[in-house]
Amino acid sequence: MAIHLTTESKVLVQGMTGGEGMKHTRRVLAAGTNVVGGVNPRKAGQSVDFDGQTVPVFGSVADGMRSTGADVTVVFVPPAFAEAAVAEAADARIPLAVVITEGIPVHDTVAFTTYAAERGTRIIGPNCPGLITPGQSYAGIIPADITKPGPVGLVSKSGTLIYQLMYELRDIGFSTCVGIGGDPVVGTSRIDCLAAFQDDPDTELVVLIGEIGGDAEERAAAHIRDHVTMGHAGAIVSGSAGTAKAKQEALEAAGVQVGTTPTETAALVVARLTGA
Repeated sequence: MAIHLTTESKVLVQGMTGGEGMKHTRRVLAAGTNVVGGVNPRKAGQSVDFDGQTVPVFGSVADGMRSTGADVTVVFVPPAFAEAAVAEAADARIPLAVVITEGIPVHDTVAFTTYAAERGTRIIGPNCPGLITPGQSYAGIIPADITKPGPVGLVSKSGTLIYQLMYELRDIGFSTCVGIGGDPVVGTSRIDCLAAFQDDPDTELVVLIGEIGGDAEERAAAHIRDHVTMGHAGAIVSGSAGTAKAKQEALEAAGVQVGTTPTETAALVVARLTGA
């Protein structure tokens, strides 16, 4: 099992024919992701060969969905065009849009996350590495070969730290790893991910990677206390001592074990799962 992304997911790539889109589409195809099309209105009707795999290009997300049954889109477009790209995806009512683009103005993000939510499209990101369900599918830029399937769910704003935790726990593995994005406004929160992992019968434990500033960890702690019954070990909190201490205390009060480094957190996860 997994959250948001499975082996059945059919993926479009908005901006597939650009430099970043081409590079990462090649990688996700090599990892076995079912990429069914790209989107570029200027190149509709063409196709792109990726090492022997031919991917058609559609003029819009709606056209791609009608032709392929796609249910995920990954957005690799410049910041100036991101709001329009996400609005197009939301107008097509695609269930999941993963917005990799960084540098999007916050007012654009507020606009498109609200617009998408009203139309039933979940946004992951922006400014995120995407998400991966090891052994099944991934959408974004997360390396596909540093971990394996397993019982741990992982949520992080930091791309770098999500990669490190995946590597630290590579012998245990993950159900799904979600990089929610580092911008002030994102489409999917830690609490959204916690709720999804709680409903996934094969996720036995969740790791949250926290950060200094804001109250996201405190709100996550309240949600864990009231709604999460699985294991929840290994929230990383870093930054100035005062605020970090408050976050740590809130999480520990909710039964979360807190590590201060990825390695320490990985050790907490191993101990929790093995009873060591």
